[in-house]
Amino acid sequence: QVQLVESGGGLVQAGGSLRLSCVASGRISSINRMGWYRQAPGKQRELVADITSGGSTNYADSVKGRFTISRDNAKNTVYLQMNSLNAEDTAVYYCNANLRARWSSDPYDYWGQGTQVTVSS
Repeated sequence: QVQLVESGGGLVQAGGSLRLSCVASGRISSINRMGWYRQAPGKQRELVADITSGGSTNYADSVKGRFTISRDNAKNTVYLQMNSLNAEDTAVYYCNANLRARWSSDPYDYWGQGTQVTVSS
């Protein structure tokens, strides 16, 4: 089994900061990429940021300069530091990992359960 466990969501005032964490656990052979997606009410799920095991990053235009994604490969953990939050950032944030389990010859996408981030004015 592979599991992604998220933490760090909550309620924050506009202009504030939060840091999300996601830990991948289980019988993992290798992780290709980890990232964060979000889905706001009435909106499609969108990529926020992702990062490869080598450290290459990618960000949505809406969060560039405000969010920073990082990882700790030894701990199979990805972080999302969110600064200067505004109401448009309110969404359920989902951790995603593209990885290969030890019993599989192919990589596969795994998802966390989602964590709510609410930004109030």
